[in-house]
Amino acid sequence: MTMNDTLTRVPGIRVGNDTDLAAATGCTVVLCPPQTVGAVDVRGGAPGTRETDALAPQSLVQEVTAVALAGGSAFGLAAADGVMRWHKEHGLGYAARSGAIVPIVPAAILFDLTLGQAAAPDAASGYRACQAASAAPVAMGSVGVGTGARVGALLGNARASKGGIGSAAITLPNGLIIAALFAVNAVGNIIGEKGEILAGLRAAAGAGFVSVVDAMLELRSHAPPPSAGENTVIGVVASNARLSKAHCHKVAQMAHDGIARAVNPAHTLYDGDTIFALATGELPADASIVGAFAADMTAAAIRRAVLAATSLGGVRAVDAG
Repeated sequence: MTMNDTLTRVPGIRVGNDTDLAAATGCTVVLCPPQTVGAVDVRGGAPGTRETDALAPQSLVQEVTAVALAGGSAFGLAAADGVMRWHKEHGLGYAARSGAIVPIVPAAILFDLTLGQAAAPDAASGYRACQAASAAPVAMGSVGVGTGARVGALLGNARASKGGIGSAAITLPNGLIIAALFAVNAVGNIIGEKGEILAGLRAAAGAGFVSVVDAMLELRSHAPPPSAGENTVIGVVASNARLSKAHCHKVAQMAHDGIARAVNPAHTLYDGDTIFALATGELPADASIVGAFAADMTAAAIRRAVLAATSLGGVRAVDAG
């Protein structure tokens, strides 16, 4: 049996996708075991999110029921409604003092409206993703939230590369598991471990890729800047660590180092880079160690996303040349 080196290696975590190939969009849900502590850190200049204020260290609620990641730009935030409905039907969520059960479902979206039918995931899509959720190894590439993802799309789809979702996990000798799942729709190029460009802005003629930063400089001299809000890297890092909400926030902060290693440029004004950090509470752990490995898994997941992607809507995958 193949070892699961994706987000679902963390016990209790389940992942489900809903994919609409015709519309080139979809959503991905991460379902959490009870009492999972969560936090978030947003670094991009054009984020699209829901319930992130509830995850601030000083806010009341400690636990996260699920995380929803969706395409469709701001319209895709509606997918979280279906995730909430599925959890309500199953009696899962935060137990308010009154006895009411309220699912806590933070969400983030990416822009994929230039492919397919310009549709967006809705509540039904989020519900279906929950129905499909399992502890099986996470599907990677152009599925779920990654269906319509692109990278290096500064000069249009013909010179962009196909993005997608990727995941990676590691188990330390003491049994601590740290894992990541990311949807990759970055304005920047995706950088390999040796500094090479894996995917991104294609050269105008012939094979290979060119610098996104250089292209931005050239555009600045004779054209408006790229449209805000049309790019992002969004995802989840999770562990079986026992961490406070404040320490989960530190893990999310450190995980952004993985984006900076694997995307160039990262955290631009035109990206909505957002990372959710989850801790299921099984083992005591040092937040700094969890954060360091979370950054490693983030970079690995981002690279896997573009390597597993498939061509769609005129945007070529890496293996399509």
